[in-house]
Formats: sequence, C-alpha cells, structure tokens
Amino acid sequence: MTDYLLLLLGMGLVTYVPRWLPLHYLSRRSLPEGFVQWLELIPPAILSALLLPALTLDGDTRHLDLLRPELWVALPTFGFAWWTRSLGGTVVVGMLLFWLAGKVNPMWFAWW
Repeated sequence: MTDYLLLLLGMGLVTYVPRWLPLHYLSRRSLPEGFVQWLELIPPAILSALLLPALTLDGDTRHLDLLRPELWVALPTFGFAWWTRSLGGTVVVGMLLFWLAGKVNPMWFAWW
C-alpha cells in the first residue's frame, strides 16, 4: 500500500513541479512584448496541427481527400465561430451541418 502511495505522490510531484516552476519565476517578471505575441500564436498553431490532418487526410492510407464531409462541415462552422464568437452556437451549427452532410452523397459533387 505504501508503494502505491509513494508512486502516486511521485507522479503528482513530477507533474506539478514542471508547471509550477515557470509560473513561480516568470510571474514576477515582465516578458518582452514580442515574446508574449509569439506565445499567443501557440494555441492556434497546435489546434490547426491537430485539425488539418483529421479534416483532409483519409484514414489509414493517409492520402489527401478533399471530399471528406468533415472538411466541408468544418469550413462554415469555422466561419460561424469567427463571426459570432459563440461556443455553444458553434457546437450546434457544427452538429447540424454534420447531420446534414450525412444526408448528402459525396459522389454528387465528384466531377472528376
């Protein structure tokens, strides 16, 4: 039992300390404006790196597929999110568009 408790405490410490140290030391200092602007770009970069392959690449073969319904649903959903800045509305619009995309045969739009 004590082995598990020590393991749990060690895992908590290893998780907590690397997050606390930068917060502790950088909270007393002002960061350069250019560095702060660069840090603000990290969340959109990570989000796009996660979303773009899921929206444009097809399954295990990983080939580019521009007829994926996920891509065509995401474009107007991103537009709605940008225009309204409403998280709840974006989720509802995305779900509605994805439901509608399931009713459409993608081969209707394949002209090549």
